[in-house]
Amino acid sequence: MSLNPTTAGVEIRTENSSQLAELQSIRAVNEAAFGEAAEADLVDKLRSAGHALVSLVAVRQSAIVGHILFSRMWIDTSSALVSAVALAPVAVVPKYQRRGIGQRLIEQGLDLLRTRGERIVIVLGHASYYPRFGFSTEKAALLASPFPREAFMAMELVAGALSRIQGRVIYPPPFAI
Repeated sequence: MSLNPTTAGVEIRTENSSQLAELQSIRAVNEAAFGEAAEADLVDKLRSAGHALVSLVAVRQSAIVGHILFSRMWIDTSSALVSAVALAPVAVVPKYQRRGIGQRLIEQGLDLLRTRGERIVIVLGHASYYPRFGFSTEKAALLASPFPREAFMAMELVAGALSRIQGRVIYPPPFAI
C-alpha cells in the first residue's frame, strides 16, 4: 500500500485501552467528528461490554486524530447464528478529514480482521464511500436490518462467506437496535 502524502506522519496503531488519557482522547475524537456524544458513548459501551474486536487509532505528532472500532455482531439464520463484524464508528477530527486517514483506518482494520480469520463485515454508511473498500448493498441483500437498503452494506473478507447466508442481523446490546 503506498502512503498517501496527505497522511504522511500519521501512524495507525491499536488503541491502548489501559491508558485513561488515550480513552479520553478517543472519546474526544468521536465527539468532534460527529458533533455529539452518541458515537463516543457507543464506543465506551462496546469496549466495556467486551464486544470490541479491533480498535485502531490514527496518531499525528503524538495526538490521536482518528479512531475506528470493529465489534462482534451476528446474523440469525434459520439454522444458526453466523458471526460477523460491525464497522462502527470511524471518526477523524474535522481538521484532518478528507486527507485519507479514515481510509487508512478502514484498510488496516480490514487487513487485521482478515488475519484474525473474520469472514463478514457489515457497515451502515454512505453509499458513495464504502464501496471503494469492497462493501456493497448487493452482498447485504439477503440480510434483514432496520436500516435503509441504500446505506446498509456488507463485504466478504473470505470469498463466498455470504453465499446462502440469509437472516436478520443482530447487533450487540450497546447499539440499542
